Amino acid sequence: MTPAGKSVFGIGPDSSLDPAVRAFRALLLAGQRLRYLMDDRLRADGLTTQQAALLTAVTALGQPSLREAAEAMGTTHQNAAQVVAALVRKELLRVEPDPADGRRRRLIATETNDRYWRTRDAADHAAVAAWFSSLSGQEIETLASLAERLLPGLTDPHGDAARSR
Repeated sequence: MTPAGKSVFGIGPDSSLDPAVRAFRALLLAGQRLRYLMDDRLRADGLTTQQAALLTAVTALGQPSLREAAEAMGTTHQNAAQVVAALVRKELLRVEPDPADGRRRRLIATETNDRYWRTRDAADHAAVAAWFSSLSGQEIETLASLAERLLPGLTDPHGDAARSR
């Protein structure tokens, strides 16, 4: 980040911000930048980071419902439905009735999806590693552990996570 970016958002080691606000701003900026970088990598293939994340969730969950996929991504049902519609058009995802409950729909990654990621994953993983190259391996592990510990508390959109525990 440029020194000007630090002053605009009031972050950096000399910041007078409350540490939680400073961390929020730093993570927000890092998240925005990482999403931009990955969107740029995927753009030529007509995909977005959000679409890739939904495909990752579907693959990891098996054949989730739209609600389950939305929850896994931390997004709304409506937003996930829009992403699913785009992925169905691109033939990377199918939506089929649940055999146990015809009212529920299941998301299924296609063979086209599987082939696509087999050709990309190694290069994308290398790019992500390069983005984090200013950190040591231990620092990356610490960052990942801290972010993973933070996630469960980020459930209430009104900032009342501590009260809801």
